[in-house]
Formats: sequence, structure tokens, C-alpha cells
Amino acid sequence: MRKLLLATAATMGALLVTVGGAQAQPVKPVAPGTIAVHLNGYLQFGIGYFGSSANNFGGSKLNPYNTIGDARLYSGFDAQTLNGIDYGAQIEVRTTASDAGTRAGLNTGTSGTAGTTSLYVKRAYGYIGTPEAGFVRLGQTDSAFTLLQTGVIEGYGDGAQFNSDGGIFNAIPSNAEPGTFVYADSSHLYSTNKVVYLSPTVAGFSMGVGFEPNSDGLKEGTAACSTAASLSGANSACGSIASSPNTNANFRRNTIDAALLYAGTFGDFATKANLGILNAAPIANTAAPAPTGANRFKGMTVYQAGAQTSFGGLTLGANVKWGSVTNGYGFKIAGARNAIDYIVGGTYTVGPWVAGVSFIDGQSSGNWNMTNHVGRTLDEYGVAAGGNYVVGKDLSLYLQYEYGHRHQADWNFNANSASAAASGNAQFQTIATGATYKW
Repeated sequence: MRKLLLATAATMGALLVTVGGAQAQPVKPVAPGTIAVHLNGYLQFGIGYFGSSANNFGGSKLNPYNTIGDARLYSGFDAQTLNGIDYGAQIEVRTTASDAGTRAGLNTGTSGTAGTTSLYVKRAYGYIGTPEAGFVRLGQTDSAFTLLQTGVIEGYGDGAQFNSDGGIFNAIPSNAEPGTFVYADSSHLYSTNKVVYLSPTVAGFSMGVGFEPNSDGLKEGTAACSTAASLSGANSACGSIASSPNTNANFRRNTIDAALLYAGTFGDFATKANLGILNAAPIANTAAPAPTGANRFKGMTVYQAGAQTSFGGLTLGANVKWGSVTNGYGFKIAGARNAIDYIVGGTYTVGPWVAGVSFIDGQSSGNWNMTNHVGRTLDEYGVAAGGNYVVGKDLSLYLQYEYGHRHQADWNFNANSASAAASGNAQFQTIATGATYKW
């Protein structure tokens, strides 16, 4: 029975974890002097219902019933030299979130747009190294702060919950969604160019460090950097910009992160724990006089600590992140409070069945600034519960429920504006079912 639980848990983990996402080692180990080319994929489709207090936009309302989903391709190769050096590359292509194909079933004739009309690259990186010396990643990829994160339980239901990209959570009015930075596997962090080193494991310990010069991906933020005129706009698109008297863009430069992970087995308990730090600078504003208050961003420093343990089919975990940051890994403004987020959760696997639950909670500055007189703290929390039936290693059927709540005094979440008469609350709940294919 215990072997069945462990095998099924491994199958479920392989099914729900994003291929090529948070993996430090080669996707497919190969023999010396050989190369393996692969084209993996992911397709998720679901149908769900939601109710929300922030579902009225100037008299218009969203349909509470929605179909949702996402499709991705993971192409790449893994190879090994005759003397044992591993190397390879991975490119992740997704369907874009777009309005271009809206109402594709409308009879618009040959000029009408049908379906999804564009693709984009989310991750694109190469790696080189050995298990004994460690691995270097180069490109648009996760860094150590994400790769060595532990205690963030997402492996049930649609596999993402409040960290969704294509799940029912994306259908919720954004003003009602708890915004959290407790998920380090966030595109705010992994869709940028960087260099990452991941060490070998020694006595259960491994570590990683990463450096990201700016917050652009491949071939992004370069067209606006060639002339002085292109840098002078109020919101320059140049990703390499370090300072300007005209811009105070909320994007990172010179991001450095590091993380430490311990993994060990104590009797029948497989346990992991991690610590991490991420530090980044905003674009410097050289205007005279110097900007103050809402016109000045503070540097970003985020800490994290997490742990999880597994016994048979049961896995329990928790992770906390805190520091000078706002949700979405943005910079807080001068005078704003620091933020803190945590998650606790667990999954239980027996045979082909998986059940899971997680709770998130966080406090940040939210909509506060020095002039709008709303409450200084945005409180957000949510609970998700769900289950899966694993049909096979490439297919899982899921059912998931979520509830989320937001509160900030004197803020009207429906109108997205300050109001002394507002309740300062927004909430949603949803239930969805669907299927996840992964190959």
C-alpha cells in the first residue's frame, strides 16, 4: 500500500508541475555523447461558476458561468558530452491572454477573427553543468528564489489556485482577487533574462544565486534605447535605463537573489526547508527637486522561509515571504508599509485520488498613498480546496473551490477609487471542474 501511495504521488506531481518550470536538473537525463529532442505540452480546460461583490462595471456585469483554459508547448533538447557535461535548452510557448479573438463564434464572415490569434514565449533558457559542479542557466528563466522555494502547496485541483494562469481564478473581477507575492513561481520573476547558478547537493544542502540586470525578456526593451530622444519620454520603454529625470517606472534593475535548500529523510518523513532573499533597485529619478511621496519608489528586498514534509501520501507545507515590496513583486512607494504573505496547505494521495487544501493570507500597502487618505493596510486572504482523479500519467480530472476576501478602509473596490462611504471590502467565491492534459 505504501508503495502504491508513493508511486501515485510521484505520478500526480509529474502531472501537475509545469514542465521545465521549477526544475534545476536536465528534463531528460541522457547517455554520454547523445542528444534527446523533446516536444512536451500542456492543455487545460475547465468550466466554472463564480460570484463576486465586484462584478458591476458601470451597469455592465460579467457572466458568472465561464469556460477557461490554457495551452502551452515546451520544446527543447538535453545532451551530454562524452566527458559527462550536461547541457540543453528549453523554450516555453503559450497562448496569449487577448481580446483579439473575442466572440469568435459570431457570424462575421471571412473577415472575422476566429479563436486565439497569437503566441508568446514565457521561458527560454539554456543550461550547462554537471551534478558534481552544479548547473548554470542562461536566459529567460526561473532563478534561485523560485527554484528552491518549498512549502507552497499547489499540486491539486487545477494545479495553481490563486496563482492561476488560465484557470477559473483569471475569470474573477481583478478588484476582488487577493493579490499575493507568496507564489515565487510568478511570471513577474521568471519571464526576465538572467544568469543563475545552482549548486550540487552536499549533505542534503544546495544553494543558488541569480542576477538580472533589468526586467526584460529576450529581445524586449531594446528598441527604445538607441537615442537620447527615446529615453526622454515620461515612461520610457527602454529596459536598460538606470536613471532619468522624466521617468519613475515601477520595474526592476540589478536584481540579485539567493536561496538555500535542505532536503533530508528522517524515518519515513521526507522533509525540505528553505531560506531565500531577493533584492532589486528601481529606476533612479534624478529630477530636481527630488521626488517625494507617491512619486518616489523604495528599493525592493524580499525574504522567504518555507518547509514541507511528506509521509506516504500526505504532504504538509508552509511558506512565508516579507519585506519592502507590493503584490506582484512591485516597488512600494515612500512611506508605505512593508508587506507580508504566507501560505499553509497540504495534499493527500491514495490510489488515483488526490485531495488538497491551502490558505493564503497577507497584508500590504495596497491602494494607499500619501494623498488619498485610505487605510494604510490592505488585508487579503483566501482558501482553496479541491481534488483530482488521475486517469493516467498524462491526464487528470479536477474539481476545485476557492473563496477570497480583500479589505482596505475607505476604498471602493467596485469603482477602484477612494471613498469615505465605501465598505472597504470585496470578496468572491468560485467552483470549477475540468481536465488537465500533460505530455
